[in-house]
Amino acid sequence: MTRNRPTAEAYLDYTGRDDLISGGVRMIPIETPKGTFKVWTKRIGNSPTMKLLLLHGGPGATHEYFEVFDSYLPAAGIEYYYYDQLGSFYSDQPDDPDLWDIPRFVDEVEQVRQALGLDKDNFYLLGSSWGGILGMEYAFAHQENLKGLIISNMMASGPAYNAYAHDVLMPAMDQEALAEIKALEAAEDYDNPRFEELLMEQHYIHHVLRKPADEWPEPVTRSFSHINPKIYIPMQGPSELGLGGKLLDWDRTGDLGNLEVPTLVIGAQYDTMDPTHKEWMASAVQNGRYLYCPTGSHLAMYDDYQTYADGLVQFIYDVDAGTFPGETDKD
Repeated sequence: MTRNRPTAEAYLDYTGRDDLISGGVRMIPIETPKGTFKVWTKRIGNSPTMKLLLLHGGPGATHEYFEVFDSYLPAAGIEYYYYDQLGSFYSDQPDDPDLWDIPRFVDEVEQVRQALGLDKDNFYLLGSSWGGILGMEYAFAHQENLKGLIISNMMASGPAYNAYAHDVLMPAMDQEALAEIKALEAAEDYDNPRFEELLMEQHYIHHVLRKPADEWPEPVTRSFSHINPKIYIPMQGPSELGLGGKLLDWDRTGDLGNLEVPTLVIGAQYDTMDPTHKEWMASAVQNGRYLYCPTGSHLAMYDDYQTYADGLVQFIYDVDAGTFPGETDKD
């Protein structure tokens, strides 16, 4: 299906790789205005033309919830890179609020790209949730380095994200529980076990991952347990129920038309964010496709696994083969 799909032997042949004895792990030094720090990356597989760098959400979460990709990307022959952004669990965690802003994170991604040797002939970038913001911002600044962009479960506007939460999701919630959530937020009592309990019962199992909490896959619960609140709360706010931090007014809807790189936008019916907005995003970029996950939520790679996996692999194959049509994938 692709012109350069590696054989299984070539995909798994790490001979001569400088990360051979570390199992693909590299700690990459990152220059920042506050000094040099290291971020954690891990390569899996070899492919000369299909190399996928994964940008996790949060901000301040980890690469761990992407581990579901192990179930299909190797079989598809796609090389991929786990990566914990600066401040996240596997990377250095400097305690400096000045480091947590979009331009510095974009510069970090560019330094990671250079260190990994990714370029326009092989570099696919997938951003999930906050990683979708970071992926878009990277593309606005450096799309000449990209072969393909995947925006997974993220809208192009903080205000639109909040409007969807307030106008669609919150009215459907138990109003007494919502009032209690809001009261705990107002008191900044985020460590109260009741706060997390209410969010899980009333919101997360319906719109973040549509399974009972005790059935959430272990990589997801592990990733959530490793979230750095010193990044997450100042940038996102205290929960996934809308934005309340530095990203509150972020809006790139008027700039999407500047993106020329082939772009896949992934939306899901039960997401924390409006799937119709994401379908519009795919039409707003110059060369876009929309992948709709009808049974999925914010982590559609889990609760609409097959749709997500098939659509992601097909997009990478189509771009790699030079046959990407820019059509919608929504039925």
